[in-house]
This record gives sequence, C-alpha cells and structure tokens, in this order.
Amino acid sequence: MTPLILTDATEAAAAVADRIVSLVQSKPDAVLGLATGATMEPVYAAVIAAHRAGRVSFSRVSSFNLDEYVALPTEHPGSYRSTMNRLLFEHIDIDPARTHVPDGMANDTDAAAEAYERQILQAGGIDLQLLGIGRNGHIGFNEPGSRLDSRTRRVELHAETLTANRAFFEDGGVPQQAITMGIATILSARSIIVLATGAAKKAAINQALAGFFTPACPASALVGHPDVTWIVDPAAAPDAEAA
Repeated sequence: MTPLILTDATEAAAAVADRIVSLVQSKPDAVLGLATGATMEPVYAAVIAAHRAGRVSFSRVSSFNLDEYVALPTEHPGSYRSTMNRLLFEHIDIDPARTHVPDGMANDTDAAAEAYERQILQAGGIDLQLLGIGRNGHIGFNEPGSRLDSRTRRVELHAETLTANRAFFEDGGVPQQAITMGIATILSARSIIVLATGAAKKAAINQALAGFFTPACPASALVGHPDVTWIVDPAAAPDAEAA
C-alpha cells in the first residue's frame, strides 16, 4: 500500500478536498464519512472554497462524523458537532438534518451507538470515509487494543489522545470518553482516504503500512480494505520498507 506523497501539508489537504468534491460532483447524493482534528481544517477550507466558486453543491449529501465526546454539550466549542458546524456545515449548502454526529449527550450511550449504526445503514452506507491517524495509530477514537470487529460504541480515551486534544480545550478539561464508529464500521465504507501530515505521525504510519493487522495500531486494519488511499506530506511519509 504505497501512499501518495505530496509537496507539503497544504497540497495534501487540497488533494483530499478535490477527492471529496469530485465524488459529490459525480454522485450528488453521496454519503460522506467525516473526521475532525487540526489536520482536517485545511481540507474543509478547500471544500468551502470549491462550493463558493460554484463547483459543487452539497444540497443532497448526507454526512456521518466518526466520533463525539461523551457528556460534552453540543454547543461547547470543543464538541465535534460545534466544530463541524463552525468549520464546514455553516458554510456550504448541506441540509443540517442530513449531518450526523454521534449523540454524546444521550442518557443511554449504548442505545445511541446502536442507533448510529442503523442510521448509516438506512442512508445506504458510507461512500467515502475521511480519516486522520493518531500518534498512537488510532482511527476515529479506536484506541490501541480495539477489536477488528468493533462497531460504534462508547470508549475510554488513552492518555496520549487526551494530551493531543488538550489544545482544543482552553480549561484543559478534555473529556475522558467518546462515542466512536468502530473499526468494522469504518471498514464498511466503500472507499477510504487517510490524510496524515507532520513528523509526529510518521511512526504510526510505518506501523499502519507494515502489511498486517495488529491491535497495537488500529489504523493497520485498513490493510484489509480494497479501496484505501493514503495521502501524506514528506514529514509523515513512511520509511521505504513500510510502504
């Protein structure tokens, strides 16, 4: 699985945005699986620019986000619902009712997770799933040790993930739990694109591209999917033997 290595992080993000735009141009009612995180911010900025330029309409698109914090109000600026509204949804013509984020405020998170799985199925499944990769190899909030057959569920976040996400919380109070699509849920998408930039991601990418699944690196599960594209910048590019 050889990644596409582009000139820099800006070009890598633009390539991902072009992939999203091309899909929606060819399939106006596409179902997108979306991700949050700093790596995705330039992707969404490029998608917004394409929409404003008249290149693409999202009026018939549906979206499903990978994850959401548990017990964090949706109006909190650190929630993924708030983040997605601010970075993308409020700037394109997507129907808010078609934008789905796991319900981290549900009294019964197990039932909310099961409902999310049903919503994805009812939408016809995800056409294109966008992923980042954590420094510990997580995809979504599937931390090391996650099962290959895992579905949407409530999870405990690892210390490394909490540290990485602390920058998004001014008071330093990062939620300890989240609801995330499972690895099997992610692998059910028809197509997957992974964006990784920066030297901090290099070790995880080396392990993810080693050619076999190990629970120590959840992203290594992608080796079993028939349509995965890795897009990286030079700093995140794997060693030659890994690719």
